[in-house]
Amino acid sequence: MRAILVDAPRGVPTPTTVPDPEPPAHGAVIAVRATGVCRSDWHAWVGHDPTVRWPHVPGHEFAGEVVAVGPDVRGDWLRERVTAPFCCGCGGCATCRDGSTHLCEREFQPGFDGWGSFAEFVAVPWADVNLSRLPEGLGFDEAASLGCRFMTAFHGLVDRAALRAGETVAVFGCGGVGLAAVAIAAAAGARVVAVDLVPEKLALARELGAFASVDATRGDAVTAVVEATAGGADVTVDALGSRVTSAQGIRALRPRGRHVQLGLLLGGDADPALPLQRVVRHELTVVGGHGMPARAYPRLFSFLERGRVPLGRLIGERRPLGEAGAALAAMERFAPVGVTLLHP
Repeated sequence: MRAILVDAPRGVPTPTTVPDPEPPAHGAVIAVRATGVCRSDWHAWVGHDPTVRWPHVPGHEFAGEVVAVGPDVRGDWLRERVTAPFCCGCGGCATCRDGSTHLCEREFQPGFDGWGSFAEFVAVPWADVNLSRLPEGLGFDEAASLGCRFMTAFHGLVDRAALRAGETVAVFGCGGVGLAAVAIAAAAGARVVAVDLVPEKLALARELGAFASVDATRGDAVTAVVEATAGGADVTVDALGSRVTSAQGIRALRPRGRHVQLGLLLGGDADPALPLQRVVRHELTVVGGHGMPARAYPRLFSFLERGRVPLGRLIGERRPLGEAGAALAAMERFAPVGVTLLHP
């Protein structure tokens, strides 16, 4: 198959012919029809993720068709249109049995723990636990755009933060995760303030339902959010993952507000200093969000349909697979507006 192979951290992503993957005994092979390019892929590419082994094929946001299954797979998956979470669970450990397959003790992440979806085919372990059939009206591009960003934002806001209609939400960073968070919060009936440095991203956030936007290059973003929400947001989201935005999210909350950390804090932003005295003084809640269990996909699909979420507007560029290197480089500059998709 054709795949994008990277030999070492920051190595040139090179279109290469490599052997087709074989399905694990409990897994499946997916013919990739569309795959997203995420900042997590950039983190892997530059060497921030110690689980990556080189040479490596990146990619973890994908949708496609099942073309092979292992002998231990029980479900009738062949030729089904599917997607899968980036955090695949084994289904057998105590955490999986509790329903939290995204927190599996044996978690496997395509594109990190093994070769990913920047290829014609990708292998998914524990198929019966991790594959999710796509609704008839959901195309491969839209399904791939759910990737890790939309499902992570959905789980973070709806499940972890228990977002309620009528509440105020401030989203710091309007990349893929941030724009997904804006769209989800607006569809859930919240009043959303979007914060970013790029006017085009803020314009798209307003189109997706934000009632206010804050250009962080013009003054203090926290002050602007507090003013826009009349005293602080009920929920804040750090969708970027940085020392600055994680602290800003906490400082922009009203008393007993909830902060959701969705952006990865890696490299120079690992182990940030947070205003925990403010957490104590105002009885704030700080939670993390790590993907979403596969069992929640039907609930996500229903939410999308009920809320009429415009997934197509979240999609930015569509590129051929051979342009993966340029797409990854753009992630370093935070350049893309919306989700960049690759088509093998």
